[in-house]
Amino acid sequence: MENFQQTTCLPLLRSSYNGLTKSEQKLADYILKNPADVMHMTMSELADATSSADATVFRFCHKLGFSGFQGLKQALAGDLFSPAESLSQEVNADDTPRDITRKVFQDMIDALQETQKMLDYKALEQAIDLVSKTERIDAYGYGGSGNIAQDIAHRFMRFGLDVHAYSDPHLQIASASLLKPEDVVIAISHTGASIDLLKVLEMVRSRGSKIILITSYLKSPATKLADVVLTGLARETSYRSEAMASRLVHLAIIDCLYTGVMQRCMDEYIDNMKQVRKAIAAQKM
Repeated sequence: MENFQQTTCLPLLRSSYNGLTKSEQKLADYILKNPADVMHMTMSELADATSSADATVFRFCHKLGFSGFQGLKQALAGDLFSPAESLSQEVNADDTPRDITRKVFQDMIDALQETQKMLDYKALEQAIDLVSKTERIDAYGYGGSGNIAQDIAHRFMRFGLDVHAYSDPHLQIASASLLKPEDVVIAISHTGASIDLLKVLEMVRSRGSKIILITSYLKSPATKLADVVLTGLARETSYRSEAMASRLVHLAIIDCLYTGVMQRCMDEYIDNMKQVRKAIAAQKM
């Protein structure tokens, strides 16, 4: 997490929240609700405000990747000057269509900006390396993530790869059972905690294949099974019945991965696109 500590605090707290202990979550809750107050506190004052020990606060800061409480406050200072951290985008019953549009769009902008702060660029480079060197990609996802898996299949087919998308658990198992060590699986999961996904990823590991995980949480069960983790952050709001912003963020991460691979394979990509366009043009009147 060293890459994050100088740029962000609040997004890091949100994405790490599920992996914190109850006492650490108490600290995270207080900081998320009172960021401006924490800026003027000492470590002992924060410990008193949360009924914690100084040692707990210190361990909490280190767990998040900060050098100490001062490091956390330096990152927090940067967040407080970001309007994305202070706007409330909850939709109210009396909101007009214009209000709803503004809030939904702003929520997605916030999610993209926070992801840009959080994204591990070394991990992205590793993912680009893996995809650039493989000949087969299987993409796994359920529900809305299944649609993102389909997008992966559609995009990466242009590199001439053997790429397939699976959203059915049984088909994923069948796919995983035929994988080879040089193959790559891209798994998309908002929570990274689906039991079906965890089972199939364990099977992928047993086959020796590489796993690229795209998720919204740094500390989810699926991250322990992946070779490369790309985290996209989206705050959930009460008006959403599904993770709308996280879906957009995950697509944006895939676009970055796709563009990075295209950069590595430019000549082959151009040749393939010429063939695709020629074939499509032949179908038009």
